[in-house]
Amino acid sequence: MAAVGATPARTPQGPGPGGASAGFLSPALVPGPGEADEEDDEEQLAEIHLCVLWNSGYLGIAYYDTSDSTIYFMPDAPDHESLKLLQRVLDEISPRSVVTSAKQDENMTRFLGKLASQEHREPKRPEIIFLPSVDFGLEISKQRLLSGNYSFIPDSMTTTEKILFLSSIIPFDCLLTVRALGGLLKFLGRRRIGVELEDYNVSVPILGFKKFVLTHLVSIDQDTYSVLQIFKSESHPSVYKVASGLKEGLSLFGILNRCRCKWGEKLLRLWFTRPTQDLGELNSRLDVIQFFLLPQNLDMAQMLHRLLGHIKNVPLILKRMKLSHTKVSDWHVLYKTVYSALGLRDACRSLPQSIQLFRDISQEFSDDLHHIASLIGKVVDFEGSLAENRFTVLPNIDPEIDEKKRRLMGLPGFLTEVARKELENLDSRIPSCSVIYIPLIGFLLSIPRLPSMLEASDFEIEGLDFMFLSEEKLHYRSARTKELDALLGDLHCDIRDQETLLMYQLQCQVLARAAVLTRVLDLASRLDVLLSLASAAQDYGYSRPCYSPRLLGVRIQNGRHPLMELCARTFVPNSTECGGDKGRVKVITGPNSSGKSIYLKQVGLITFMALVGSFVPAEEAEIGAVDAIFTRIHSCESISLGLSTFMIDLNQQVAKAVNNATERSLVLIDEFGKGTNTVDGLALLAAVLRHWLALGPTCPHIFVATNFLSLVQLQLLPQGPLVQYLTMETCEDGNDLVFFYQVCEGVATASHASHTAAQAGLPDKLIARGKEVSDLICSGKSIKPVKELLKEKQMENCHILVDKFLKLDLEDPNLDLDIFMSREVLPAATTIL
Repeated sequence: MAAVGATPARTPQGPGPGGASAGFLSPALVPGPGEADEEDDEEQLAEIHLCVLWNSGYLGIAYYDTSDSTIYFMPDAPDHESLKLLQRVLDEISPRSVVTSAKQDENMTRFLGKLASQEHREPKRPEIIFLPSVDFGLEISKQRLLSGNYSFIPDSMTTTEKILFLSSIIPFDCLLTVRALGGLLKFLGRRRIGVELEDYNVSVPILGFKKFVLTHLVSIDQDTYSVLQIFKSESHPSVYKVASGLKEGLSLFGILNRCRCKWGEKLLRLWFTRPTQDLGELNSRLDVIQFFLLPQNLDMAQMLHRLLGHIKNVPLILKRMKLSHTKVSDWHVLYKTVYSALGLRDACRSLPQSIQLFRDISQEFSDDLHHIASLIGKVVDFEGSLAENRFTVLPNIDPEIDEKKRRLMGLPGFLTEVARKELENLDSRIPSCSVIYIPLIGFLLSIPRLPSMLEASDFEIEGLDFMFLSEEKLHYRSARTKELDALLGDLHCDIRDQETLLMYQLQCQVLARAAVLTRVLDLASRLDVLLSLASAAQDYGYSRPCYSPRLLGVRIQNGRHPLMELCARTFVPNSTECGGDKGRVKVITGPNSSGKSIYLKQVGLITFMALVGSFVPAEEAEIGAVDAIFTRIHSCESISLGLSTFMIDLNQQVAKAVNNATERSLVLIDEFGKGTNTVDGLALLAAVLRHWLALGPTCPHIFVATNFLSLVQLQLLPQGPLVQYLTMETCEDGNDLVFFYQVCEGVATASHASHTAAQAGLPDKLIARGKEVSDLICSGKSIKPVKELLKEKQMENCHILVDKFLKLDLEDPNLDLDIFMSREVLPAATTIL
């Protein structure tokens, strides 16, 4: 029980100054979260809810992301009847639910049925939700959009101004998109996403509308991301991370991610999932990286990196403000974020304005940021707020609050005097008393319970109104306490109410400028990502790639595998050239462990890094117009799919490449066909390659690593300039095989499997027998069993037969030796003789 009180005590000589004491007890407080917890588990529970409409070959898509309380929309886009664009959107954003109209055509119905049946889908298949088609009406959707309560629109705007403002953001001429947005708003209002426990008049917070597009993107499927180790999740070793359970392992994302803020890391992951062919965008990213790699700019890069460490989760704070759930730490975090943004602005104004990012930060980090920081700094008492775990204001903000706080602080001494006067009028048996203040109740006279006060009737004292008994203390209202109530009122609650009102007004000021805060996060996260890529490029010795739209393919000079070079003591670089009409199909042969797979992955990773706007591990790299990267390198086995390994190779990997690869696609195939019969696998590999070769100059750029030497020896591929044979250079030194890990033109003459077997530790006898059988097969001779092994088997069979004979009871009249001879002796004779 919170109280402010003063307690005088009687002495044998009577009341005196020495018998009075004063005390101040603050209300019981629950410790608040520290600043480090401002980005708590709300972000881990982020969900995406997608609304989609399909009509006459066009898609309308909108989705709500709870992590930043923002609605994203894609303007009406054409799509194939198989809805490949929609599938790509689903793969990228992984929605928790998919909302659509109950009135659909056959294509969408078939697609949603297939989506709902994907039990193996990771992390979880989405919930399919059908709403009545009337909820997607054009006019009612427009009405929902225009009548929404958006914190980023100032309250001072008239209805006409609000319509004009929204028209500058939302493409009302894209009818399917508008209908999808309307259906999404209906779903959010019905499900009350994020505000399930709030009052019904509290709406779902929407902090902005943003457009997203999937044009100019390079197609890469999940198998490719996995086999190239672009992303790699591992179980987290910490017991405190059981909820998330995963961390980034050794991957391309892991070595390039040096972002200081979580939104920078989120943007880097987004760039990785959206490699692009937009040369303007790619070159703008590379310009920033190259600027920070100059020696004279390293100190500036470090300073900007430090400032970016203070850019926190602004959307989460704005969402809490919208719902009036602002925490004490949120104000301090927002204050540091805004002042760090101002530091970024001032630093970027001193940098070359010819670079677009620096120019955007200089111009768009407006004086609204200074206004927000100034307001928060002048109003919020950070130390007092943390001490009391509630919002408190600094002195000289509101004279009325200052006056009430002075009264509250002076209460202990004042109440000591009041308690002394009350004690003079009480029974002499009462040794002491105190006057306390309890919020919402007021001032009370507190008296210790005497031994004679046993029944409730004993609590009655003339001139006092008994209130309650607590902790052996009797609490009364007296004439003086009633006078104090009328004079001072409920000070503590009044102060809280007035400070809460000021906090609400401050929140409104911040929310009215939410757009500039959102833009700060966008530009700061972009700067964070590019600084991260620049840091990695400096440490690992990467170089800037160049782009050539007329080149169909890639040219790489002394390229390196970005992950393998970190794990190996020495790494041998290799060059690649696959532009023009020659050598579009490269068949790579060589012994096991000679580096064929690493070479394939190296080509894919360097191409991918260039397509996300990163420097690459090569002396030079020229990247042409690449629209997709397909791979068949590792078999992705899964019990839940119910498919064999070879069927997965065909269905999910090779079939994708055959059906979707264009003349601008890069296809990487490693050891395809080994999952089935050797002859059948070889035939399928040759058939797939011949299918592509039949396309002539429109054939994709294909790298095939194989140990099927018969593919070359039997001349299963047509001769011509489209096919180029490469091998991994090796040298035999006696019985040892030396790997040079260097790609050169030619064809391997043998797989040298025996050397690999010896390195794996197989017994010499097994290796020798394997070479013997291999030589017999190559020479067309029959394979005979080993004589020593044959004799051992014969002796073993003889012992077994003799043991059975000795167990026979020859005196048994029921024994039939003819049966024993026919069933045991004669069958065994074939293995003994």
